[in-house]
Amino acid sequence: MALKFAVNNSLSAITSLPSGISGGALNLISTQTASASATIDFTSGIDSTYDSYIFKFYNIHPSGSNQTFHFQASTNGGSSYGVTITSAVFRAYHDEADLSTSLSYDTASDLAQSTSFQRIMKITNDNDNNGCGTLQIFNPSSTTFVKHFIANCQETNSSTYSQNQFTAGYFNTTSSLNAFQFKFDSGNIDDGIIKMYGVS
Repeated sequence: MALKFAVNNSLSAITSLPSGISGGALNLISTQTASASATIDFTSGIDSTYDSYIFKFYNIHPSGSNQTFHFQASTNGGSSYGVTITSAVFRAYHDEADLSTSLSYDTASDLAQSTSFQRIMKITNDNDNNGCGTLQIFNPSSTTFVKHFIANCQETNSSTYSQNQFTAGYFNTTSSLNAFQFKFDSGNIDDGIIKMYGVS
């Protein structure tokens, strides 16, 4: 096998990779903007084209106070949401006054063979508060294996707390996942953008 080299000595000067070298690329599939939306649903573009899909959350803001942001999947194009999930969740937080810190497992947010919506962040509705983060779904079109996911979200919680929440788990099904829904436990998604990417 012949080695392939970049033609420049300086990495900053490289404008393209040599042929035969590929790298992961995010391919934007869909963008949805919330405006007092009860849910945001992605019901198309999720198929065997990509082995992994990433959702990115920008400035997600609830209509109510201290609302928890959830997601679930569908195997029937969004007609229903409630695939069985097992997950694990931990979080770190720190308040503005530098008086309170924590790194702990979050037993209120994990699921064990549950068809409930999975929590991924909790946000207050102060005007300047919001949540941002990513959710990655692995091989949702597989009909052989369960489907793993990893989420990492940063939010403003209880008005004065910076909270980083880590959520990971799997959908315990060998059916293809072809739609995803996002919502708060109560009230609307007042504002925010969610983008869905395929990873090649």
